Amino acid sequence: MSRPLVLFDCDGTLIDGQHAIVETMRAAFVLHQLAPPNGDSVRRVIGLRQDEAIARLHPGEAHTIAALTSAYRQIMPQLRRRPDHHEPIYPGMRELVEEIAGNGVNLGVVTGKSLVHLRQSLSMHGIDAHFRTLQTPDNAPGKPDPGMVLQAMAETGGRPESTVVVGDTTFDMQMARAAGVTAIGVAWGYHDPCQLEVSGAHHVAQDVADLAALLEGATGWRAERTVS
Repeated sequence: MSRPLVLFDCDGTLIDGQHAIVETMRAAFVLHQLAPPNGDSVRRVIGLRQDEAIARLHPGEAHTIAALTSAYRQIMPQLRRRPDHHEPIYPGMRELVEEIAGNGVNLGVVTGKSLVHLRQSLSMHGIDAHFRTLQTPDNAPGKPDPGMVLQAMAETGGRPESTVVVGDTTFDMQMARAAGVTAIGVAWGYHDPCQLEVSGAHHVAQDVADLAALLEGATGWRAERTVS
């Protein structure tokens, strides 16, 4: 019998990476003497593969999008080395991840971040060891294509009926639905909860305790009532 599989999005779900993403994106545009997008515009495309996100912010020629993508990838590591770098884990998520992982549930991440940046983010908060599969656009199509979910199931032996995607964007919900798995949205991320429902969320968690209960119902995992 296969273990349940819970696949978390990263930015906006596990970790609040918006500050670094917005600053890096704006800096990439400025470097190429283009008007930088505002924060709201950047937050709306978080979760997409980097070049797809940039193409939505600046529809244009392929070489310009490629140049902006390259600049983004060069600037982000520089920003991460700054002492004022700010990328907090959401309150309660570390404890939830640790508890689920310790109770026989396989965990993974499905994200629009590069694999290098994902590993850095997870390691920064000491939760990297809890994830059995890390899926990024480096090795699969970007969201909302179901490829990352399908590859995660193949790697872990997960089955659609016992697999859950947890995310904060419409791209996450669409990806989960396309893969035939349960889609759970979170209300604390970058897309409005109403948008998550319209895009296919089976449920939307209002807080971490709510998410724990929803995951318990979806996977059969038994939560300790210490999660808050």
